[in-house]
This record gives sequence, C-alpha cells and structure tokens, in this order.
Amino acid sequence: MSSSFTSFASFYETWFEQLHHLVHQLSTCPRPPTTPDHHHHLLHVVQKVISHYAEYYRVKALAAERDALAVFVAPWATTLERSLHWIAGWRPTTAFHLVYSESSIHFEAHIVDILRGFRTGDLGDLSPSQFRCVSELQCETVKEENAISEELSEWQEGASELMGACTNLDMKMGRLVSVLKKADDLRLRTVRKVVELLTPQQAVEFLIAAAELKFGVRGWGMNQDRQRGNV
Repeated sequence: MSSSFTSFASFYETWFEQLHHLVHQLSTCPRPPTTPDHHHHLLHVVQKVISHYAEYYRVKALAAERDALAVFVAPWATTLERSLHWIAGWRPTTAFHLVYSESSIHFEAHIVDILRGFRTGDLGDLSPSQFRCVSELQCETVKEENAISEELSEWQEGASELMGACTNLDMKMGRLVSVLKKADDLRLRTVRKVVELLTPQQAVEFLIAAAELKFGVRGWGMNQDRQRGNV
C-alpha cells in the first residue's frame, strides 16, 4: 500500500471510530422530542453526522485524485465490504431499502398503538406524503445510479486503449476519478435528501440504522478475514 493510502487508511480508522461516538450521541437523543430544546438538539446531532459523512467523501475524493485505482481496490475495507461495493462504496438505493425495512420493523412493534390512533412519531409512523416522496426520490436515484454505471461501463470497454502507445493515461484516469466522484456525490446527496424527508426523530433512527448496518457488515467481514487468514 502506498504511503498516501496508508495515510487514508489511518484516516478511515479514525473516522470510523468517530462514527461510533456520533451514533452513541444519536442513541441518547430524546425520542420523541418533547420540548423545543429537544427538537433543536436532534437537528444538531443529525447535522453533525451528515457533516461527518461529507468529510469522509471530501478526503476520499482527494485520495482518488492521487490514485483512483487504489480507491477502487479499497485496501482499508474488508473482503465482505468490497464484495458489496458499487463503484467503491455502498449503493445509494440501499438507503431506501433501509427506510422501508426500518419502517416495517417499527410499525410492527407499535401496531397496537397505531391502530388505536396513537402517533409514535418514529419510522413506523411515516405519512402517505412521506412514502410518496421517498418513492419518487428512489426512482430519481435509480436513474442516476444507472447513468453512472453506464459511464463506468464505457470506461471499462475502453480498457484496450490503456495498452496503446498514444494513450493519454492522465485523461483516462481523470475520467475514472470523475465517475468515482459522481458516485460518492450521489451517495451523500441521497442521505441528505432522505433525511430532509424525515422528521428529526425519524432522521435519527434512519442514521442509527444505517451506521449499525455499516458496523455489522464491517465486523462480520473482519471476523471472516481473520478466519480466512488462520486457514
């Protein structure tokens, strides 16, 4: 691993540990918020988490400019994480599957209260308008995903050009960096837009679920890699 990526791997470990601390802050937020101070506190912590993700993608973009191919390899990730990657990261539409699954889990947990007319305010209490907006955003995101995937396919189809004597490698790698940045931009925009469609309480629950999925996959992946290394 190059020195620049040793540095990025170190950044990622620190970033990942900070994410654990932020999720703890999310978990201790008052839910549901019962005062204006509670409401503002939820918004503040949610914004801290979004900013944390934005910082990750900012540093990752700089790393990609130095070595786009190494970003694709993602040496800081586990084998399991890499197997789930879409253009060096999680697939943006995963966010919608997470919203739907968490909504179902919360709804089932409080179904008696909901049927009695009590509002829980959590992800199980999404309004028809919210479901419609989430669905519309999902469709838009699928279109953008497909467009970026097509752009990567075009780059890959031109792989034979890499062996040509007149190939401008800097231009070729520049196109790959562009694809990477578009993918990461879509990932971050998707999280931001989903959060905007939710109430502060629902946004907290969504961000906790997203982080716990990330923690779970990485933890399982690390265990699998250790076992594979011991064979």
